[in-house]
Amino acid sequence: MDAPHDNRFRFSRGVASLALLGYSAWLVFPMVWVGYSSLKRDEAIFLAPFALPSAGSMAADNYAHAWRQAHFGEYFLNSVAVTGASVALIVALGAMAAYALARFSHPAGRAAFGLFLAGLTIPAQLAIVPLFFELRSAGLLNSRLGLVLVYTANGLPFAIFILAGFFRSLPRSLYEAAVVDGCGEFSAFWRVLLPLARPGLVTVAIFQFIGIWKEYFYAFMLVNGDTAGSARTLPLGLANLSIAAEYRTEYGMLFAGIILVTLPILLVYVALQRQIVSGIAAGALKG
Repeated sequence: MDAPHDNRFRFSRGVASLALLGYSAWLVFPMVWVGYSSLKRDEAIFLAPFALPSAGSMAADNYAHAWRQAHFGEYFLNSVAVTGASVALIVALGAMAAYALARFSHPAGRAAFGLFLAGLTIPAQLAIVPLFFELRSAGLLNSRLGLVLVYTANGLPFAIFILAGFFRSLPRSLYEAAVVDGCGEFSAFWRVLLPLARPGLVTVAIFQFIGIWKEYFYAFMLVNGDTAGSARTLPLGLANLSIAAEYRTEYGMLFAGIILVTLPILLVYVALQRQIVSGIAAGALKG
């Protein structure tokens, strides 16, 4: 009696496995193709676009040209500075705000939390015009500091939403025990409760790093006028390189630029994928 059911289960499981394998190949192959195409010369890309580069004709200098001629070295440093400062501010300010909103019950706190949640639903396109004029009047247009402030404000609603759930799940007895031991409000937060929210902090930091590192819209609208390139980030440099590649057929350098942009994200994701999964799972259970 169970044989037809088992056969149907094996068949559906096999179909699902084939579908997942096909979907994985569909996602992975373009990245692999870009990777080995970045080691080919332009004529080889046009003559045999899907062929692997031969051992004697690899063009590793595509990366050197992208780093120097396309100014990816400067853009990389800008991205590191902007992303690092933004993520640090988001985690620090988000943790303190989430702790205050979770620790103290007050109508104003609940209203503030609702405003932060509303920030998750507002499209960036609606705020870009007043934001542009505010930064221009403050003298922060086409600057890394202005971009850091925008990214920090944009990332705080997500950080507060995630971290408030972690702080609400912590037993109040931990705070009371810290007070009995002589800790003040900030000391109890810093020494006792903040370390316990580490999975949430790591999750917020990873997602904000990935989002800010590849962010293009705000960067294009707020620092694209920086002709000196002192504030331009990697996504802007990659966009300029893709436009130039259409006219100069420098696709090897373009593919090298794509790898330079995506490689840090892949490394961070592969290195911290367990923390991402555990942080999301913990947030789902505690939020």
